[in-house]
Amino acid sequence: MKTSRNFNALAALLLIGAVTPVLAPGCAGSATRQSTGEYVDDASITAKVKTAFIADKLVKAGQIEIETFKGTVQLSGFVDTPEMKERAEKIAEGVRGVRKVVNNIIVK
Repeated sequence: MKTSRNFNALAALLLIGAVTPVLAPGCAGSATRQSTGEYVDDASITAKVKTAFIADKLVKAGQIEIETFKGTVQLSGFVDTPEMKERAEKIAEGVRGVRKVVNNIIVK
């Protein structure tokens, strides 16, 4: 009976040792991939930026696309004035969790 328990414990340890290297990379983020937590954080940041754009009277939220990756917010689209472009960037910078803003908005 004792040998059976030892064998089961050894088998469990070997299984954990074999599976860990396979599963661990999926839990970590990389330069081009996000962990689940990062994805959720980025989705939250994007939603907060969109909400802030909608609440602002100068920025036309429907004209600006927002993408977030690891806290970096990228703005793209077309606006009518340089002031709108600058205002959109300032609003995005003011959102909690934003590390950097890349403003690719084009003034038409």
